[in-house]
Amino acid sequence: MYSCKQLGGYPTLLQCWIHEYFPTVGKRGENWNPAGNCGLPRAMRWSYRQGVLKVDDLRPILDELTPTDVIWRPFEDHRAWRVFDEICLYRGCLKWGETVVPYLPDRCLRQFGYRQYVPSPPLDCMMATDIDVDWISYHQSVVDVIDSSTVATTPSEVEDGYLEWYYRVSHPRLVPPHRDAPREVPVPVYDAGPSDPDWARVSTLIRRYLKQVNAEEEDPQFSDLFEALHISRSH
Repeated sequence: MYSCKQLGGYPTLLQCWIHEYFPTVGKRGENWNPAGNCGLPRAMRWSYRQGVLKVDDLRPILDELTPTDVIWRPFEDHRAWRVFDEICLYRGCLKWGETVVPYLPDRCLRQFGYRQYVPSPPLDCMMATDIDVDWISYHQSVVDVIDSSTVATTPSEVEDGYLEWYYRVSHPRLVPPHRDAPREVPVPVYDAGPSDPDWARVSTLIRRYLKQVNAEEEDPQFSDLFEALHISRSH
């Protein structure tokens, strides 16, 4: 209803998805420990906290995110109760009633622990013939999806050429550098970063503070923090 001032349903799931993957964005508060409440809906993990940032304030924050600011595999702590099923790597069309939608895990392989590569063109579900047959033989689809990749050593790892492809075909910036500038955006070069998510979080927090105070590595006032940053990145 246009008169509704509060949102529910799908927007709630989207909000929780943001909390799961982007811990530095928005206001999130933990309601429960997944280890002790594994039977409850995942969305109940988070409590909403009113923020003061508006859309225009959030856009540059999103643009400044680096791979270490993202929790690429937020459900790893749940694998003790729900083992990963390789059927999640099936690539094809899914059907429910008269609704047919594409399911393309090769476009988000980092969420499954694999190095991201340039994905295949999207499927045309209007051309899908027998989805049931494809679903029964999903093993071959799984092989096709992961055969071009390898297990990632760091959560955000990608194959050579992926970032160049992504920055060419996507819209990587919410805030254009200049109003009349061309659409092309230089591809950033990220270091590998820590492989452990806790060390990655420490690295992100230190780097953010140093950026806020415009710290220079040559400044002895911040030498200890820069040393801590280098240590965190090595783990």
